[in-house]
Amino acid sequence: MSEGVDLKELKRRMDGAISAFKHDIASLRTGRASANVLDPVTVEAYGSRMPLNQVANITVPEPRMLSVSVWDKSMVGAVERAIRESNLGLNPIVDGQNLRIPLPELNEERRKSLVKVAHDYAEKSKVAVRHVRRDGMDDLKKAEKDGEIGQDIHRAQSERVQKMTDETISEIDRLLAEKEKEIMQV
Repeated sequence: MSEGVDLKELKRRMDGAISAFKHDIASLRTGRASANVLDPVTVEAYGSRMPLNQVANITVPEPRMLSVSVWDKSMVGAVERAIRESNLGLNPIVDGQNLRIPLPELNEERRKSLVKVAHDYAEKSKVAVRHVRRDGMDDLKKAEKDGEIGQDIHRAQSERVQKMTDETISEIDRLLAEKEKEIMQV
């Protein structure tokens, strides 16, 4: 007899949803400068789109300033254009092969819009977790139907899958609350 579903695999997939959520919210700008702010920026370079960090070095020289050092001088214009068109509300200042990007204060409206984006990311992650849960539950039903596991194992494993789902969604909610507090802090 089989043991039902691979709980470690389901946990790995749920943890993947948390990791993706952490990556998504890291790119949301708070009051402090962070190189992660530019993570969503892609640059048209050498015939394809590349992440900004593959054509330049990003540093934080001051609390409200980012510095982007472009490695290839011919790419400066493309990098500047990509940052301006990224919908991050940033205006880079070209200084030779470097771009200085002052980070303006976030106004209330922009903060609320960032919180809304964070909620969207959280919902997307929760949906991914629920899909993993559904896959696990479907596998359990199939295993029981095929006679691989009994009803008691099915019930016990269903409870474990549900508990993992609840814990993962709680972690996403906790991370969201932290990020929301960070964004709304003036």
